[in-house]
Amino acid sequence: MQPIKARRDLGALASQALGILLVVVVLAWLGVNLVKTPNDFGRVFLVGISQGSLYALVALGYTLVYGILELINFAHGDVFMLGGMVTASIVVQVFSLGEDPAFGILIAALLVSLAAATIGCALLNATIERVAYKPLRNAPRLAPLITAIGVSFILENVAIIWKGTRPVSLPVSAFSAGHGGQVFRIGQVVYTWDRLFVLAVTVPVLIGLVWLVKFTRQGKAMRATAQDKDAAAMMGIDVDRTISFTFLVAGGLAGVAGVIFAFYSTEISFGTGFTLGLFAFTAAVLGGIGNLPGAVLGALLIGLIQNFNEGLAWHSLGSKWTQSLVFAILILILVFRPQGLLGERTPEGG
Repeated sequence: MQPIKARRDLGALASQALGILLVVVVLAWLGVNLVKTPNDFGRVFLVGISQGSLYALVALGYTLVYGILELINFAHGDVFMLGGMVTASIVVQVFSLGEDPAFGILIAALLVSLAAATIGCALLNATIERVAYKPLRNAPRLAPLITAIGVSFILENVAIIWKGTRPVSLPVSAFSAGHGGQVFRIGQVVYTWDRLFVLAVTVPVLIGLVWLVKFTRQGKAMRATAQDKDAAAMMGIDVDRTISFTFLVAGGLAGVAGVIFAFYSTEISFGTGFTLGLFAFTAAVLGGIGNLPGAVLGALLIGLIQNFNEGLAWHSLGSKWTQSLVFAILILILVFRPQGLLGERTPEGG
């Protein structure tokens, strides 16, 4: 027994040493870029924070559902994608926005899009839970996982039938050059309105989610159900309604993210939800899936990693390697620290 324990301890030490070495190498690379091209480093850092905030909205949807059902809802990214499609339809067909619309009309289009996409995606996600996941609640874990993948394909095909296979474009460049362009400048680093727009919508939504989960009666019911469904039911909590409410909130977050993405990137396609959803899932795992602060931290880190890799000039891998890099991080986290950065290791079973 002693040699086996010694080998395990040695393996754990080797894993920790490898992890520390990787962190040191990455920090050294970032330090060199900061010294050589400080302006590029600052610009990429600000873009990464904005993109990471967007990933956080989607990652929180994954982590909410996993925290209460231990289900990876792979259809969540496609719910986000449909929120972006709804936004594109409202902008183009309802408001007929051009390249440089009046600011008041742009704000009206944004508010209407937020309301429609948030409500629509929330109801869609709750319906998916009721129809596809609820009947499988007591089934083996593989059954709802496969069902989630199937629902993902169904939603992608709905988007293809609705909008076709080509990307859907918004004719307006969100809140960038046409509406003031620069918010502030630090040296040669310019912070623009489109990046501020992402934070201006995301931060209040994240604060509202924290308030909902921590301080409301429904939030307390969500936390109790996540800890122990049977005990929550014995205390008078309607577990089915709480789970449906969780899916409703997660869908609403996906809808908000879809609106932000559509206005920020001005282009969305049926495959956008799959790619961005996997990035957000990686962020949730990196931070500690089931942990709300962890999901936000992981999303910010993934946003920074993506933009550092694509935007820094000195020895970056380039945009072609971004997906490989992100999924390599996912594999490393699952191998060396499956509970994530802020998660806690829990025993299996029960």
